[in-house]
Amino acid sequence: MDQLFVWLDLFGVFVFAVSGALAASRKQLDLFGFHFIATVTAIGGGTLRDVLLGQTPVFWVEHPHVIWLTAVAALLVYFLAPAVQSRERVLIWADAAGLAIFAAGGTIAADRAGAPPGVVVMMGAVSATFGGLIRDIVCRETPLLLRKEIYVTAAAVGSALMVVLLELDQPVELGYLVCVLATFTIRGLAIRYALSLPAYRPRPGRETP
Repeated sequence: MDQLFVWLDLFGVFVFAVSGALAASRKQLDLFGFHFIATVTAIGGGTLRDVLLGQTPVFWVEHPHVIWLTAVAALLVYFLAPAVQSRERVLIWADAAGLAIFAAGGTIAADRAGAPPGVVVMMGAVSATFGGLIRDIVCRETPLLLRKEIYVTAAAVGSALMVVLLELDQPVELGYLVCVLATFTIRGLAIRYALSLPAYRPRPGRETP
């Protein structure tokens, strides 16, 4: 089963790399720019997670084929992006898929590192969102993380559900599936119906007598 998680994680890397390369295509970057954005999008969250948990060297140093995979994703998008009429829409849904997979993978990694439940949930959310945050900042776009849409909340909910199942001694495979489905469903509904959490609205101050 560990081998299955490895393949799923690689799929998540590929999907996030595609979302990064799509963002690069919108900015009309060169091939190096495509690879750079694709790579930081795919490895940013996992890198921060490993550093915070003291898991060094970080995952892509031990498994350099991850960088080659991001290069393949960048190359494919570089030549195929012109055929995609609405790259922004594809980017959003590719990001949602990566969000779900990385939330589950990050949760497993933190749990196996022996982190307490609250930290595990945080690391699941960090793994899922930090790469996209870097992508958006580098591409000078408003980060999805900071928009009104439900984003990091989806990853946190999915990770929390997985932690609950693990604490109840349920199979890790079940927790992984629930995390992916919950995260993607919540994020997908937010995309489809433009859902968002209530934003803070300042209240008028009291008039001084």
